[in-house]
Amino acid sequence: MLGVVILAGGRATRMGGGDKPLRLVKGVPILSHVIARVARKGRSIVLNANGDPQRFEAFGLPVVADSESDFPGPLAGILAGLDWAANEGLSGDVLSVPGDCPFIPHDLAEKLEYARQAANLPLACAGSGGWTHPVIGLWPISIRETLREALAGGERKIDRFTARFGCATADWPTEPFDPFFNVNTPEEWVEAECIAALAGNR
Repeated sequence: MLGVVILAGGRATRMGGGDKPLRLVKGVPILSHVIARVARKGRSIVLNANGDPQRFEAFGLPVVADSESDFPGPLAGILAGLDWAANEGLSGDVLSVPGDCPFIPHDLAEKLEYARQAANLPLACAGSGGWTHPVIGLWPISIRETLREALAGGERKIDRFTARFGCATADWPTEPFDPFFNVNTPEEWVEAECIAALAGNR
């Protein structure tokens, strides 16, 4: 069974604070768009968020906080997801996605797995438009203790950590829109409304 961790632990400083995943696109919380795009029968989903978990109660997902305090970045959220999956008795992998990307491809996990196998590497992340998106990736649960040690040693950069193992990249086209567009600013929030019409998000 594949585990999925939706990362919503950031502070959204460029959006004036608050929870970006709770902002609306086409009248629906961004988080709802993300959930709809990663949910599948047989998958277990957890939300990584700090602070009071009750603000996400309406989504019906378990919520786990970062593994370390002081907002150490997405690696801590990924570790929280890996720990949750292990505690749930899952084996295999955890898919990580940001909570502010409402247009995540429906075939994300499948393409990441294909890229990983084709390259014979243990990790895979998404790419588009010549950029890699290391926070959007497939993570073996078996690396969680190595990740814990790295975080304890001060590691904060995802790509530097993944370089220890080797990480394949699965690329997506950016036309008619980048599926990994994320909402970081008020201007991008407006743009997301336009993209949603192209993407068929309801």
